[in-house]
Amino acid sequence: MTAPAPAPVPAPAGGGGGDAGSCSGYDVLVLGEVLVEIHTDSALREAADGTAARISYSGDALNAAAAAAAAGARTALLAVVGEDELTVPLLRRAAVLGIDVTHVRRAPRPNGAYLLSADTEGDREFVYWRTGSAGSTLSVTHIDSWRDLLTGTPALITSGITGALSASSREAVLAAAEAVHRAGGHLSYDPNFRSRLTGRAEARELLARLTPWTGLLKISCPADALALVGTDDPATAAARCRELGARTVAVTAGPDRLLLHDGTGSAHLPVPVNPHPVDATGAGDCFTGTTTARLALGDTLADAVRHGLAAASLSVSGRGGTGHVPSFTATAALAAAHSSSSSSSSSSSPY
Repeated sequence: MTAPAPAPVPAPAGGGGGDAGSCSGYDVLVLGEVLVEIHTDSALREAADGTAARISYSGDALNAAAAAAAAGARTALLAVVGEDELTVPLLRRAAVLGIDVTHVRRAPRPNGAYLLSADTEGDREFVYWRTGSAGSTLSVTHIDSWRDLLTGTPALITSGITGALSASSREAVLAAAEAVHRAGGHLSYDPNFRSRLTGRAEARELLARLTPWTGLLKISCPADALALVGTDDPATAAARCRELGARTVAVTAGPDRLLLHDGTGSAHLPVPVNPHPVDATGAGDCFTGTTTARLALGDTLADAVRHGLAAASLSVSGRGGTGHVPSFTATAALAAAHSSSSSSSSSSSPY
């Protein structure tokens, strides 16, 4: 079976440094689905005839890739897009965000889409149109066509959402993760449990299979943690994910704090305050993308996480998943200011 041809829309790679061990030309790869985002200010249950909405482009993969590129990593997207009229602007938006899309494949299907409303706390309801989408055709055949990239790039980001799109997508996620692990690369995984896409049993099984290969597991609490590891306590969630095999676990516990457990200990880290929040959509993806990028570029875990927290805080200033992708200059400035302001009350933790 021949893999589909690459999409003919080129994009420049994100700027920045790079790991000397990279032989693919990239620092970070992101595997997943790009979505058409339909965003309204009204609560979805109150959306009446004539309710205004705006179109943008998002999805956890695009959000994380945009953050990684902004953080200085040469970032490529591994995805399948459709052949409808929105494909060209979708890929153009990814290119504007500094993401290389030359390895994206096409399928004769529509692009996936979702509807959401503005939110500042991260408690959202989504309406999805993803069944049978181009993104859901992701398969092991695609992974085989990207194998040299996967084994030659320092880091891969993927998610439980990608694994929930279809049976073939699930196998693709597993194949990609295993390839990266066997090549000595870093895997960042966010289970991102969505009950409208998959059941708890399936999501738990995927988590159990992936965590032994995972360098950074980002999980939300209570939502994902309660569904996947049976607890609404961040410390217990981190411990259970570590028991499954994850080397480092980051548990987001609301908009203002994160618990980090790296095997040597755990620490609660405050998130820098954004005084003008607009929408928390994609903040977790921004954290994962930024942190992974900085790890791939040589930051210590402590510094990478500080940058991830700062970028996530800044990202909520825009609407939608890629409404505001902060520059690394802004991210680093906020991380430094936050570190200085909290140093007087810090414990012996290296974070």
